Amino acid sequence: MKKKVYAIPEPGISNPITFNQNICVGCNKCIEVCQVDILIPNPEEGKPPIVLYPGECWYGGCCVAECPKSGAIKLNLLLMNRVHWKRRNIGEQSRT
Repeated sequence: MKKKVYAIPEPGISNPITFNQNICVGCNKCIEVCQVDILIPNPEEGKPPIVLYPGECWYGGCCVAECPKSGAIKLNLLLMNRVHWKRRNIGEQSRT
């Protein structure tokens, strides 16, 4: 008899990783390299992994770097950790 296992994602303040459903092929390489194991495989084949513990993310970016499909994973840095740029010649300010 097979047992069903349920995983309920932890509610978090931030959403550190987002997947582009149209690009991600569900290869799960990001799960293998995640330093803090916040991802689990999606039970549906070919679907992006599930971010189970978003509050535990270290924002290292190894998941994005290891992904074979460019643009499939986006790392959403916390606002306080984003780089602040100011163009010297026109004084325009922006964040990335």
